[in-house]
Amino acid sequence: MKHPNIVFLERDTVTAGDMDLSCIEALGDVTYCGNGRTDWKKGEFPAPLRDAEVLILNKTKITREFLEECPSLRCICLLATGYNNITPEAVKERDITVCNVPGYSTDAVAQLTFGLLLQLSASLPQYETSVREGIWCASTRYTYLSWPIHELAGKTLGIVGYGSIGRKVAEIGKVFGMKIMVHTRTVPAEADPSVTFGTLEEVLREADALTLHCPLTPQTQGMIGREQLALMKPTAFLINTSRGGVVEEQPLADALNAGRLAGAGIDVLETEPMPSSCPYRTARNCLVTPHIAWAAYESRARLLKEVAENISAFLAGSPRNRVL
Repeated sequence: MKHPNIVFLERDTVTAGDMDLSCIEALGDVTYCGNGRTDWKKGEFPAPLRDAEVLILNKTKITREFLEECPSLRCICLLATGYNNITPEAVKERDITVCNVPGYSTDAVAQLTFGLLLQLSASLPQYETSVREGIWCASTRYTYLSWPIHELAGKTLGIVGYGSIGRKVAEIGKVFGMKIMVHTRTVPAEADPSVTFGTLEEVLREADALTLHCPLTPQTQGMIGREQLALMKPTAFLINTSRGGVVEEQPLADALNAGRLAGAGIDVLETEPMPSSCPYRTARNCLVTPHIAWAAYESRARLLKEVAENISAFLAGSPRNRVL
């Protein structure tokens, strides 16, 4: 496979024309198609898939039916770390190599995590909106205290998942003077002595802010539901920049609307794009961003470079970052 046919399915999800794709285009004959669509049905598959030897994608669902349209496919290169959109049995049956990109967005995700938390802790959306609506102009005082403002210092930051992103979030939290409490499947052998590890229930009860940084697996699907939310402080915030399916959406919206939780910052949904029926749309003090935590310019450039290196390694017979 000296000069392979490369099909790039989700270019529009990684560049708005601001990324240099030459590192990938130099590796083969590249066809761009799909316009970011991720869920294909029989009779709708792009024609170039028939000749694809290397496929680049992010969230496209890879099923047996999909792979039937790709008889020449030998390698799938993910524009992501997670690979829960891949049916493992389907690619193994065809001996297709699947490579991901770990760690490329650690700083970006940690940054947005705190961007959301800082907005919630200072009620920034409410104050900014009030200024735009002329409330400050009409005020007789130099300031007003219509919504709560809290310091992060001294508060407990609960972190679920302690991979590279979870550890970076803990590092930043300590700079803010927060106490760090972590729930993770595997406690590191040489753990930071300033970090407290506990069960999920313990972390939920203690956290003033809970942030999720775990993959979506059968074990984490719906991990934060009505029962778990009931354990949290009514003054607590919940931040999810991991995967939407980790949190049950209706119970979270119900908790926010009933005042059983102070606020939430959500970057990921169970179904994306957001359906009009998503309960977060009308939930009280719920900040929602369109799955952009990973998408800093620098992290996208890093991602494309790593994908190019994954393809090169596969073509050379030594796959790197292989997950399946």
